Amino acid sequence: MESIPKLNNLTTEERNEASLNIDTLSTTEIVALITREDQQVIDAVQREVPRIAAAADLLVAVFKKGGKIFYMGAGTSGRLGVLDAAELLPTFGVGEDRVKALIAGGQRAMFVPVEKAEDDSRAGLTDFLAQNPTAADALVGITASGRTPYVLAPMQRAKEMGLATIGITCNGDSEIAKIADVTIAPVVGPEVVAGSTRMKAGTAQKIVLNTLSTTLMIKLGKVYQNLMVDMIPTNAKLVQRAERIVQEVTGAPAELVCEVLEKAGFNIKAAIVMLKAGCDLQSAQDLLAQAEGVVGRALQLVSDGGRG
Repeated sequence: MESIPKLNNLTTEERNEASLNIDTLSTTEIVALITREDQQVIDAVQREVPRIAAAADLLVAVFKKGGKIFYMGAGTSGRLGVLDAAELLPTFGVGEDRVKALIAGGQRAMFVPVEKAEDDSRAGLTDFLAQNPTAADALVGITASGRTPYVLAPMQRAKEMGLATIGITCNGDSEIAKIADVTIAPVVGPEVVAGSTRMKAGTAQKIVLNTLSTTLMIKLGKVYQNLMVDMIPTNAKLVQRAERIVQEVTGAPAELVCEVLEKAGFNIKAAIVMLKAGCDLQSAQDLLAQAEGVVGRALQLVSDGGRG
């Protein structure tokens, strides 16, 4: 068994004074207590806004240099990383070739607990190095305790290799904070059921990941106004959403929107520029290339007479 830092003094492992007698409460009282405790999560995350912003700027720089982003975690933390990374493709058109999540125990651990996997620092290092990371990349370590060996070992190696490193934890003064360039630590307090970090800690990590990745995508121009213009319409619902997005932005009639979207291969950005600029697909693609994929900037080029 590897030497693992003790759980002593971890906020996430303490007993919650408010729930000491939760096993004697009525169903309604239990639910009310849990939801009351959950209200602390938003405040804890809000206190981390400067660190989340700093981490987002770090990831934007990595992405613009062509680097990849890796998430690593175990248990609930690992599953949240997998969930966040998987949802980037349909939402923003970013696949695992740019953002990839690794979970202790592998894909099976998404559905079946592989609890000992989080203690295996060698497996963490092996999984990380198998991705052929370079100094241009970033590693985001997700660990509620801030001391999971599966995460800490690759974080340390990533630091030595020159990668950007970001830690997400729910404990202050954590082991991961000693390694990461930026540490995001929403301290949500003891769980209603002591040590059950799938609860408040899990909720906090989910909010942080949502905020971090969405901010990154917005800064990369994958959102125009507040619309998902790099969304991939892979089913009937998303096709309708794509049509509605283009119609809302351009004001064009539905029939024309459908026609232009088809010509653009359902590239929402290109369809918007085609309709707003009155140009063909190639010209729209050229404008977007000049604008680094940012719709607002491409349309400004048209206004400035930069088309052609």
